[in-house]
Amino acid sequence: MIELGGIIILGILAQWFAWKLKIPAILPLLLIGLLVGPISAEFLSSDGTKWIEPIWNGEEGLFAGKNLYYFISLSISIILFEGGLTLKFKEIKNVGPLVITKLITLGSLVTFFGAAVGAHFIFSLSWEMSFLFSSLIIVTGPTVITPILRNIPLRKDISAILKWEGILIDPIGALVAVLVFEFISVGAGQEYTKTALVEFGKIVLFGSTFGFTFAHALNFTINKKWIPHYLLNVVSLASVLGVFILSDTFAHESGLLAVVIMGMVLGNSKSSYLKDLLYFKESLSVLLISILFILLSANINFKDLMLIYNWETIILFAVVVFIIRPAAVLLSTYNSTLSLKEKIFISWVGPRGIVAAGIASLFGITLVNKGVKDSEFITPLVFMIVMGTVLLNATTARFIAKSLGVFLKKSNGILIIGASEVSQLIARYLKDNNRHVVLIDSNQTNIANALNLGLDALTFDIYSDTLKDNIELNDIGYLMALTGSADINKIAIEKFKDDFGENGSFRLITSEEKSDPTNNPKEGLFSHTDDFALLTNAAKTYPLINEVKVNDHQHFKLLINQIIKDKNMIPLFLKTKKGDLTIISSHSLENQKTEKDFTLVYLGNPVLLKK
Repeated sequence: MIELGGIIILGILAQWFAWKLKIPAILPLLLIGLLVGPISAEFLSSDGTKWIEPIWNGEEGLFAGKNLYYFISLSISIILFEGGLTLKFKEIKNVGPLVITKLITLGSLVTFFGAAVGAHFIFSLSWEMSFLFSSLIIVTGPTVITPILRNIPLRKDISAILKWEGILIDPIGALVAVLVFEFISVGAGQEYTKTALVEFGKIVLFGSTFGFTFAHALNFTINKKWIPHYLLNVVSLASVLGVFILSDTFAHESGLLAVVIMGMVLGNSKSSYLKDLLYFKESLSVLLISILFILLSANINFKDLMLIYNWETIILFAVVVFIIRPAAVLLSTYNSTLSLKEKIFISWVGPRGIVAAGIASLFGITLVNKGVKDSEFITPLVFMIVMGTVLLNATTARFIAKSLGVFLKKSNGILIIGASEVSQLIARYLKDNNRHVVLIDSNQTNIANALNLGLDALTFDIYSDTLKDNIELNDIGYLMALTGSADINKIAIEKFKDDFGENGSFRLITSEEKSDPTNNPKEGLFSHTDDFALLTNAAKTYPLINEVKVNDHQHFKLLINQIIKDKNMIPLFLKTKKGDLTIISSHSLENQKTEKDFTLVYLGNPVLLKK
């Protein structure tokens, strides 16, 4: 009981430290697992036992016998399903599907053959174990990519390419590893090749069929209200586990593919229950990842670590990071619109994650028990690649991005809290003027209307922290709170100003602030007379955004005074001669810098204003 409780407590503490330090959680989780496992047994325990022992003498411990294998399998199925839920096909249309397709196909082949050759000649592993090792390190993984990217303001297409590669390549790497595992298991010669191909065909057939069919069945059942809301999450969880087990029964190891496809189908169904389901799966995935990484690293023995305590390990790591990954990316992005510097940055960011470590442990345990030659190297070598790439990328990705010039010096994207009609009107103008703008709202009707207008819009509750994890928002530098609730506007500014408002955080003034001109908040939007009621009324009366040239500062002040006097006009932005937009703030309106040929952008009555 102490060991099981300790794993959970240590896992959540590691997640908290990772959040605080803004690093992938895999680092503290692996370090804790190694500390309570092989390190404690070798240096800290008087009797040479581990503080946490997943399996002891084969049939004892927390997960005796095959229980650890089963727990890892089921946990990874849930994690992959949650990853599938986040896949949105509309995103891939905007970032160039050809590049992503090549990365997960051609790039995987380069890694598969390149790493196998490296492992065979550097570590003298058998070809079977070399190819198993290379198949396991094909994957990158969203659990390690996302924490790295969300702290680096990159162009949206670069972030999206790395995000999609990380999620899509997980099941591909798993399937390739399964195929190699089948080759090793069934023997050699003609039977060897034929049997392996048959097994692979069964995996693809049953995995895709079960995943697609049961996703639609679950979606239909929930939309018909046959499942009460309070049972939605647990029924979905049971369905995922059931599909994984059922598919795996018909074709061994096909369950991973089944749950990923199931998640992808559900994630793109546009059903109203997805938000609740995703929140639940995210929380569950965090718990499972926390437990898994500690268990897997604690299960390693010190003698296994000593197997890779040599110069060959460093050479193999360097080959994987500095030769194989760049070669895979450069070949996959050949003739693409990406610049050379962008290709180099994508080459640099390739951390391996939970799927690599989890499946390595699954197959490593099985092959070692069967006495297969060189199988004892698989788990420690894969863990070395996982830990080394995560540590390298987490500590250097920001510096490399700056050095290559792919780091956005200024985040010009705008996040608008509230997706009402007036917010949609403003967002369309911003988008037409080449500004990346994202609307968020908890009202799904507002979000649906915004999406129909071609705007980027997300269903989010501002009381949730998940918004900060969205790497699609890493170019956001301005925050505008435009909801009808003064409390929500204030909370949004306070909560997200550090993450999304580095260049400016603004909100609508309250009715109380409007009645007292001396109480003009620093973050006040537009003029000191413009609250939500006036903004909405102006948009309903004249749903137009207009522009008027400014001759000089005196002219600007005259225009502002005319606009303020007319309740059907709201000043929004000031546009420079180059087309750059400045959000008008009520606090700094009097001292707003203006020059000749600047343009005042306003909402409402399209009357021609003259000096």
